[in-house]
Amino acid sequence: MKLFKNVMMAAALVASLHANAQTADEIVAKHIEGMGGAAKLATLTSVKKTGTLSAQGYDIPVVMTVLQQKGFRLDLDIMGTANYQVVTPQKGFIFFPIQGMTEPKDFDEDQLKAAQGSLEIQSAFLNYKDKGMSVELLGTEKYNNADVFKLKVTNKAGKVSTMFVDSKNYRLLKVVSKSKAPDGSEVDQETTYDDYKQNADGFWFSYSSTTPQGTIVFDKIESNIKVDENIFKN
Repeated sequence: MKLFKNVMMAAALVASLHANAQTADEIVAKHIEGMGGAAKLATLTSVKKTGTLSAQGYDIPVVMTVLQQKGFRLDLDIMGTANYQVVTPQKGFIFFPIQGMTEPKDFDEDQLKAAQGSLEIQSAFLNYKDKGMSVELLGTEKYNNADVFKLKVTNKAGKVSTMFVDSKNYRLLKVVSKSKAPDGSEVDQETTYDDYKQNADGFWFSYSSTTPQGTIVFDKIESNIKVDENIFKN
């Protein structure tokens, strides 16, 4: 029994040493490979996700449409009202009549910078140095019984996020970043990702994600479809 215990401890130590020996660039490269490879990801030009947001006891139909680095639009049908949020490289705005809005409201500079990460659909890690980003390995830890790599990611604008990557399949499981609360203070915004699978075109996506606002489950994800850029205008 003691021998078995010692063997298990030794195996765990070896695994830990192997994990810590990997560099940030090696982890990024394996993540890209695990998501289909750089060549495959580079062919992704548009995505349309259709699903349901479960929040505060309601199931809200959601459509998310993104044109790579050109436009992002989130549509929500809430109690019979059409609500939406739009982000482009130049501006962002929101129109939620469910909250009494009578016209779209523009994002301020900080809100726009925080939201522009949603314009990247190929992978934030793909050619990240060319995008002016840096990635630093902070170590390893446990997340939902999985060993994960903890990466500090800083984008060109200086916005810092902490990303947690599964040490087995190298998929992204969680992102923690700063967002602005209604009172102007900064708070941690956590997004988790689950249920990875390939769509009809062979691209890997997380079909379930959770934020403090609720959980979105996508039942359909279309890729490389034609998108009318007018949907990203007021």
